[in-house]
Amino acid sequence: MFEKLYLLVKSHAQGAIFNNPLISGHHHEAIVIEASSTIIEVLKGQMENGKVDDLINFFQLANFDYNSVTKKVVNKFANKLNNYYNIDASNALIIANNLIQPIMVELIKQSKNAQNNEFLLSNMLTKLNGNKADLSGLVKRLSVA
Repeated sequence: MFEKLYLLVKSHAQGAIFNNPLISGHHHEAIVIEASSTIIEVLKGQMENGKVDDLINFFQLANFDYNSVTKKVVNKFANKLNNYYNIDASNALIIANNLIQPIMVELIKQSKNAQNNEFLLSNMLTKLNGNKADLSGLVKRLSVA
């Protein structure tokens, strides 16, 4: 799942990262990895903070809305761009929004695609918890009908 997420980020990075004059070419790969890891950190943090039901609701959205999960990913990634890649805060936020929002929309779509086993919600949550527990039963119980 983690490599698939990296590839998903990379496929959306053309405008926000690769064609962005504010980002040096030698940072492209590192920033794609940074975006991928930021998404994982936020999703995992939601689980660790007991917000699994909020996370499940996020993935059950029929229409994507800029919500707290996405906002957390955008802000955390923007902070990393600012702190580690010397991109000023306002531009870092623009870059983060332009990259993260479409990825989160795609992640929601992929989590509903039964043919994409990697991003099925129960599989994704199980991998995020380090394969410590199969969360498919919990996902079924908390899922919106």
